Amino acid sequence: MNVKQAKDIARQWVAEEAATIAGLQGAYFAGSAIWLPDHADLPVTSDVDVTLVHDGPAANLPDKPGKFLFRGVVLDVSRIPLHELRLPELILGDYHLAGSFREPNIILDRSGQLSRLTAAVSRDYAKRVWVSRRCDHAMRKIQNNLEVLDASDPLHHQVISWLFPTGVTTHVLLNAGLRNATVRQRYVAVKDLLADYGLLDFHETLLELLGCAQVSRARAEHHLDALVTLFDAVKDRATSPFPFASDISEFARPIAIDGSRNLIARGYHREAIFWIVATWSRCLAIIHADLPYLERDGHDHGFRELLGDLGIASSSDLRQRGERVKALLPAVRDVADQIMSANPDVHA
Repeated sequence: MNVKQAKDIARQWVAEEAATIAGLQGAYFAGSAIWLPDHADLPVTSDVDVTLVHDGPAANLPDKPGKFLFRGVVLDVSRIPLHELRLPELILGDYHLAGSFREPNIILDRSGQLSRLTAAVSRDYAKRVWVSRRCDHAMRKIQNNLEVLDASDPLHHQVISWLFPTGVTTHVLLNAGLRNATVRQRYVAVKDLLADYGLLDFHETLLELLGCAQVSRARAEHHLDALVTLFDAVKDRATSPFPFASDISEFARPIAIDGSRNLIARGYHREAIFWIVATWSRCLAIIHADLPYLERDGHDHGFRELLGDLGIASSSDLRQRGERVKALLPAVRDVADQIMSANPDVHA
Protein backbone atom coordinates (compact mmCIF):
# COMPACT_ATOMS: atom_id res chain seq x y z
CA MET A 1 0.00 0.00 0.00
CA ASN A 2 1.37 3.42 -0.89
CA VAL A 3 1.14 6.54 1.23
CA LYS A 4 -1.75 8.03 -0.77
CA GLN A 5 -3.84 4.88 -0.37
CA ALA A 6 -3.18 4.83 3.37
CA LYS A 7 -4.11 8.51 3.67
CA ASP A 8 -7.33 7.89 1.73
CA ILE A 9 -8.27 5.21 4.26
CA ALA A 10 -7.56 7.68 7.09
CA ARG A 11 -9.83 10.20 5.36
CA GLN A 12 -12.56 7.56 5.23
CA TRP A 13 -12.28 7.05 8.98
CA VAL A 14 -12.55 10.79 9.64
CA ALA A 15 -15.56 11.06 7.32
CA GLU A 16 -17.32 8.18 9.05
CA GLU A 17 -16.52 9.34 12.58
CA ALA A 18 -16.91 13.10 12.16
CA ALA A 19 -20.64 13.10 12.84
CA THR A 20 -20.17 11.20 16.10
CA ILE A 21 -17.48 13.41 17.65
CA ALA A 22 -18.93 16.34 19.55
CA GLY A 23 -17.38 19.67 18.65
CA LEU A 24 -15.16 18.33 15.87
CA GLN A 25 -14.00 21.25 13.73
CA GLY A 26 -11.26 19.71 11.66
CA ALA A 27 -8.58 17.10 11.18
CA TYR A 28 -5.13 16.99 9.64
CA PHE A 29 -2.32 14.55 8.96
CA ALA A 30 0.79 14.56 11.15
CA GLY A 31 3.78 12.30 11.73
CA SER A 32 6.13 10.61 9.29
CA ALA A 33 3.56 9.99 6.55
CA ILE A 34 3.42 13.70 5.68
CA TRP A 35 7.14 13.67 4.94
CA LEU A 36 6.82 10.88 2.37
CA PRO A 37 5.69 11.30 -1.25
CA ASP A 38 2.24 9.93 -2.01
CA HIS A 39 3.62 7.30 -4.40
CA ALA A 40 6.05 5.87 -1.82
CA ASP A 41 5.22 2.58 -0.14
CA LEU A 42 4.06 3.03 3.42
CA PRO A 43 6.48 0.94 5.50
CA VAL A 44 4.81 -1.87 7.42
CA THR A 45 6.62 -0.47 10.46
CA SER A 46 4.77 2.85 10.17
CA ASP A 47 1.33 4.14 11.06
CA VAL A 48 -0.62 7.16 9.81
CA ASP A 49 -1.00 9.98 12.32
CA VAL A 50 -4.24 11.95 12.38
CA THR A 51 -4.89 14.93 14.65
CA LEU A 52 -8.50 15.87 15.42
CA VAL A 53 -9.27 19.54 16.10
CA HIS A 54 -12.17 20.15 18.45
CA ASP A 55 -13.97 23.18 19.83
CA GLY A 56 -15.23 22.57 23.36
CA PRO A 57 -14.59 19.75 25.80
CA ALA A 58 -14.98 16.83 23.33
CA ALA A 59 -16.26 14.74 26.21
CA ASN A 60 -16.79 11.68 24.03
CA LEU A 61 -13.19 11.70 22.77
CA PRO A 62 -10.29 10.32 24.83
CA ASP A 63 -7.34 12.63 25.49
CA LYS A 64 -5.28 10.39 23.23
CA PRO A 65 -7.36 7.91 21.24
CA GLY A 66 -4.10 6.23 20.20
CA LYS A 67 -3.46 3.48 17.69
CA PHE A 68 -6.05 1.21 16.11
CA LEU A 69 -6.41 -0.81 12.94
CA PHE A 70 -8.82 0.50 10.32
CA ARG A 71 -9.22 -1.24 6.96
CA GLY A 72 -5.68 -2.55 6.98
CA VAL A 73 -4.00 0.68 8.12
CA VAL A 74 -2.78 1.44 11.63
CA LEU A 75 -4.03 4.92 12.50
CA ASP A 76 -2.59 6.86 15.43
CA VAL A 77 -5.14 9.48 16.44
CA SER A 78 -4.57 12.39 18.79
CA ARG A 79 -6.52 15.57 19.43
CA ILE A 80 -5.94 19.28 19.98
CA PRO A 81 -8.29 22.11 21.02
CA LEU A 82 -9.03 24.68 18.35
CA HIS A 83 -7.90 27.56 20.59
CA GLU A 84 -4.33 26.20 20.56
CA LEU A 85 -4.29 26.80 16.80
CA ARG A 86 -5.76 30.28 16.82
CA LEU A 87 -2.60 32.08 15.57
CA PRO A 88 0.09 31.13 13.04
CA GLU A 89 2.74 32.24 15.54
CA LEU A 90 1.63 29.57 18.01
CA ILE A 91 2.27 26.92 15.38
CA LEU A 92 5.45 28.37 13.90
CA GLY A 93 7.18 28.31 17.29
CA ASP A 94 6.04 24.80 18.23
CA TYR A 95 8.28 22.06 16.89
CA HIS A 96 5.54 19.44 17.23
CA LEU A 97 2.93 21.39 15.29
CA ALA A 98 4.78 23.33 12.62
CA GLY A 99 5.67 20.39 10.39
CA SER A 100 2.02 19.52 9.86
CA PHE A 101 1.27 23.02 8.55
CA ARG A 102 4.33 23.57 6.36
CA GLU A 103 2.25 22.35 3.41
CA PRO A 104 -1.40 21.30 2.96
CA ASN A 105 -2.17 18.25 5.12
CA ILE A 106 -5.81 18.98 5.92
CA ILE A 107 -8.44 16.24 6.04
CA LEU A 108 -11.40 18.23 7.37
CA ASP A 109 -11.76 21.99 7.88
CA ARG A 110 -15.27 23.08 8.78
CA SER A 111 -14.43 26.71 9.55
CA GLY A 112 -11.63 27.26 7.04
CA GLN A 113 -9.26 28.12 9.89
CA LEU A 114 -6.84 25.26 9.19
CA SER A 115 -6.47 26.34 5.57
CA ARG A 116 -5.72 29.92 6.60
CA LEU A 117 -3.17 28.70 9.14
CA THR A 118 -1.48 26.48 6.56
CA ALA A 119 -1.10 29.40 4.16
CA ALA A 120 0.50 31.57 6.85
CA VAL A 121 2.74 28.88 8.33
CA SER A 122 4.00 27.58 4.98
CA ARG A 123 5.09 31.12 4.07
CA ASP A 124 7.26 31.58 7.17
CA TYR A 125 8.12 27.99 8.11
CA ALA A 126 11.73 28.14 6.91
CA LYS A 127 12.54 31.63 8.19
CA ARG A 128 15.48 31.46 10.55
CA VAL A 129 13.69 33.29 13.35
CA TRP A 130 11.03 30.56 13.48
CA VAL A 131 13.41 27.66 12.97
CA SER A 132 15.42 29.03 15.89
CA ARG A 133 12.33 29.39 18.06
CA ARG A 134 11.35 25.80 17.36
CA CYS A 135 14.82 24.69 18.46
CA ASP A 136 14.33 26.76 21.63
CA HIS A 137 10.98 25.04 22.17
CA ALA A 138 12.62 21.60 21.98
CA MET A 139 15.39 22.75 24.35
CA ARG A 140 12.82 23.94 26.90
CA LYS A 141 11.02 20.64 26.64
CA ILE A 142 14.24 18.80 27.52
CA GLN A 143 14.87 21.02 30.53
CA ASN A 144 11.31 20.92 31.83
CA ASN A 145 10.79 17.18 31.41
CA LEU A 146 14.05 16.25 33.09
CA GLU A 147 12.88 18.20 36.13
CA VAL A 148 10.02 15.74 36.75
CA LEU A 149 12.32 12.77 37.32
CA ASP A 150 11.28 11.49 40.76
CA ALA A 151 13.28 8.86 42.63
CA SER A 152 10.13 7.70 44.43
CA ASP A 153 8.53 6.54 41.17
CA PRO A 154 8.87 2.95 39.96
CA LEU A 155 12.09 2.45 38.02
CA HIS A 156 10.37 2.00 34.65
CA HIS A 157 8.62 5.36 35.13
CA GLN A 158 11.89 7.06 36.06
CA VAL A 159 13.50 5.62 32.95
CA ILE A 160 10.76 7.09 30.73
CA SER A 161 11.17 10.46 32.48
CA TRP A 162 14.87 10.40 31.54
CA LEU A 163 14.69 8.65 28.16
CA PHE A 164 12.31 10.87 26.22
CA PRO A 165 13.80 14.28 27.08
CA THR A 166 17.24 12.81 26.35
CA GLY A 167 15.94 11.76 22.94
CA VAL A 168 14.62 15.26 22.23
CA THR A 169 18.25 16.34 21.71
CA THR A 170 17.85 14.74 18.27
CA HIS A 171 14.73 16.81 17.64
CA VAL A 172 16.58 20.07 18.27
CA LEU A 173 18.92 19.18 15.42
CA LEU A 174 16.28 17.72 13.10
CA ASN A 175 14.29 20.94 13.42
CA ALA A 176 17.37 22.96 12.56
CA GLY A 177 17.69 20.86 9.42
CA LEU A 178 13.99 21.27 8.54
CA ARG A 179 13.55 17.51 8.83
CA ASN A 180 10.95 15.30 10.39
CA ALA A 181 11.26 15.09 14.18
CA THR A 182 10.40 11.41 14.02
CA VAL A 183 9.81 9.38 17.16
CA ARG A 184 11.01 5.79 16.89
CA GLN A 185 13.74 6.40 14.29
CA ARG A 186 15.00 9.69 15.68
CA TYR A 187 18.59 8.52 16.16
CA VAL A 188 18.77 7.16 12.61
CA ALA A 189 17.32 10.37 11.21
CA VAL A 190 19.72 12.58 13.14
CA LYS A 191 22.69 10.45 12.04
CA ASP A 192 21.76 11.04 8.40
CA LEU A 193 21.34 14.76 9.08
CA LEU A 194 24.70 15.11 10.84
CA ALA A 195 26.44 13.15 8.09
CA ASP A 196 25.00 15.51 5.47
CA TYR A 197 26.47 18.51 7.31
CA GLY A 198 29.88 16.99 8.08
CA LEU A 199 29.06 16.75 11.79
CA LEU A 200 28.86 12.98 12.17
CA ASP A 201 31.13 12.92 15.24
CA PHE A 202 28.34 14.57 17.22
CA HIS A 203 26.17 11.52 16.65
CA GLU A 204 28.52 9.55 18.89
CA THR A 205 28.05 12.22 21.55
CA LEU A 206 24.27 11.79 21.39
CA LEU A 207 24.57 8.01 21.64
CA GLU A 208 26.90 8.38 24.62
CA LEU A 209 24.25 10.49 26.37
CA LEU A 210 21.83 7.61 25.86
CA GLY A 211 24.48 5.15 27.03
CA CYS A 212 24.36 2.93 23.94
CA ALA A 213 27.46 4.06 22.05
CA GLN A 214 29.28 0.82 22.93
CA VAL A 215 26.33 -1.57 22.72
CA SER A 216 27.01 -4.38 20.25
CA ARG A 217 24.59 -5.83 17.75
CA ALA A 218 24.55 -9.10 19.68
CA ARG A 219 23.51 -7.34 22.88
CA ALA A 220 20.83 -5.32 21.08
CA GLU A 221 19.42 -8.55 19.62
CA HIS A 222 19.56 -10.19 23.05
CA HIS A 223 17.56 -7.36 24.63
CA LEU A 224 15.03 -7.32 21.79
CA ASP A 225 14.50 -11.08 22.08
CA ALA A 226 13.83 -10.70 25.79
CA LEU A 227 11.47 -7.82 25.06
CA VAL A 228 9.48 -10.00 22.66
CA THR A 229 8.71 -12.42 25.51
CA LEU A 230 7.54 -9.56 27.68
CA PHE A 231 5.57 -7.90 24.89
CA ASP A 232 3.70 -11.09 24.11
CA ALA A 233 2.82 -11.54 27.79
CA VAL A 234 1.16 -8.13 28.13
CA LYS A 235 -0.05 -7.09 24.66
CA ASP A 236 -3.72 -6.14 24.48
CA ARG A 237 -4.12 -6.65 28.25
CA ALA A 238 -3.88 -3.10 29.62
CA THR A 239 -7.00 -1.96 31.46
CA SER A 240 -5.67 1.28 32.97
CA PRO A 241 -5.95 4.41 30.78
CA PHE A 242 -2.32 4.50 29.65
CA PRO A 243 -1.76 6.96 26.77
CA PHE A 244 0.49 4.34 25.15
CA ALA A 245 -1.65 1.23 25.76
CA SER A 246 -2.51 0.79 22.08
CA ASP A 247 1.22 0.65 21.24
CA ILE A 248 1.44 -2.61 23.18
CA SER A 249 -0.92 -4.60 20.97
CA GLU A 250 -0.78 -7.27 18.31
CA PHE A 251 -1.67 -4.88 15.47
CA ALA A 252 1.09 -2.48 16.64
CA ARG A 253 3.67 -5.27 16.83
CA PRO A 254 5.17 -4.43 13.39
CA ILE A 255 5.96 -0.96 14.76
CA ALA A 256 7.07 -1.79 18.31
CA ILE A 257 8.94 -5.04 17.64
CA ASP A 258 9.53 -5.56 13.93
CA GLY A 259 10.56 -1.94 13.50
CA SER A 260 13.34 -2.37 16.06
CA ARG A 261 14.43 -5.65 14.48
CA ASN A 262 14.57 -3.95 11.11
CA LEU A 263 16.83 -1.22 12.49
CA ILE A 264 19.19 -3.82 13.93
CA ALA A 265 19.27 -5.73 10.63
CA ARG A 266 20.20 -2.50 8.82
CA GLY A 267 23.15 -1.93 11.13
CA TYR A 268 21.43 0.58 13.41
CA HIS A 269 21.57 -1.60 16.50
CA ARG A 270 22.68 1.27 18.73
CA GLU A 271 19.99 3.56 17.39
CA ALA A 272 17.38 0.82 18.00
CA ILE A 273 18.08 0.87 21.74
CA PHE A 274 15.96 4.00 22.27
CA TRP A 275 12.70 2.32 21.27
CA ILE A 276 13.63 -0.99 22.89
CA VAL A 277 13.99 0.81 26.22
CA ALA A 278 10.77 2.78 25.67
CA THR A 279 8.74 -0.32 24.81
CA TRP A 280 10.20 -2.33 27.68
CA SER A 281 9.35 0.45 30.15
CA ARG A 282 5.79 0.64 28.86
CA CYS A 283 5.31 -3.12 29.11
CA LEU A 284 6.51 -3.05 32.70
CA ALA A 285 4.12 -0.21 33.48
CA ILE A 286 1.24 -2.41 32.30
CA ILE A 287 2.42 -5.32 34.45
CA HIS A 288 2.84 -3.19 37.56
CA ALA A 289 -0.56 -1.50 37.17
CA ASP A 290 -2.82 -4.15 35.64
CA LEU A 291 -1.16 -7.57 35.74
CA PRO A 292 0.42 -7.89 39.18
CA TYR A 293 -0.19 -11.64 39.20
CA LEU A 294 2.28 -12.15 36.33
CA GLU A 295 5.73 -13.37 37.24
CA ARG A 296 7.73 -10.13 37.29
CA ASP A 297 11.12 -11.20 38.56
CA GLY A 298 12.46 -12.38 35.22
CA HIS A 299 11.22 -9.34 33.35
CA ASP A 300 12.56 -6.95 35.99
CA HIS A 301 15.91 -8.73 35.81
CA GLY A 302 15.96 -8.38 32.01
CA PHE A 303 15.13 -4.70 32.30
CA ARG A 304 17.96 -4.12 34.76
CA GLU A 305 20.27 -6.05 32.46
CA LEU A 306 19.31 -3.72 29.60
CA LEU A 307 19.85 -0.66 31.78
CA GLY A 308 23.16 -2.10 32.95
CA ASP A 309 24.40 -2.12 29.36
CA LEU A 310 23.56 1.59 29.30
CA GLY A 311 25.52 2.20 32.52
CA ILE A 312 22.41 2.70 34.64
CA ALA A 313 21.96 0.86 37.93
CA SER A 314 20.00 3.26 40.12
CA SER A 315 17.90 6.40 40.39
CA SER A 316 21.09 8.26 41.17
CA ASP A 317 22.52 7.20 37.81
CA LEU A 318 19.42 8.49 36.03
CA ARG A 319 19.69 11.85 37.80
CA GLN A 320 23.35 12.11 36.86
CA ARG A 321 22.48 11.26 33.26
CA GLY A 322 19.87 13.98 33.28
CA GLU A 323 22.46 16.49 34.49
CA ARG A 324 24.79 15.40 31.69
CA VAL A 325 22.03 16.08 29.18
CA LYS A 326 21.49 19.57 30.61
CA ALA A 327 25.23 20.25 30.54
CA LEU A 328 25.41 19.30 26.86
CA LEU A 329 22.53 21.51 25.75
CA PRO A 330 24.76 24.48 24.81
CA ALA A 331 26.73 22.16 22.52
CA VAL A 332 23.50 20.80 21.03
CA ARG A 333 22.37 24.34 20.33
CA ASP A 334 25.73 25.22 18.80
CA VAL A 335 25.42 22.29 16.38
CA ALA A 336 21.86 23.36 15.59
CA ASP A 337 23.10 26.86 14.78
CA GLN A 338 25.77 25.41 12.48
CA ILE A 339 23.13 23.41 10.64
CA MET A 340 20.82 26.42 10.31
CA SER A 341 23.65 28.54 8.95
CA ALA A 342 24.64 25.92 6.40
CA ASN A 343 21.11 24.94 5.40
CA PRO A 344 20.27 26.68 2.11
CA ASP A 345 16.54 26.32 2.78
CA VAL A 346 16.67 28.38 5.98
CA HIS A 347 16.38 32.03 5.09
CA ALA A 348 15.96 35.43 6.68
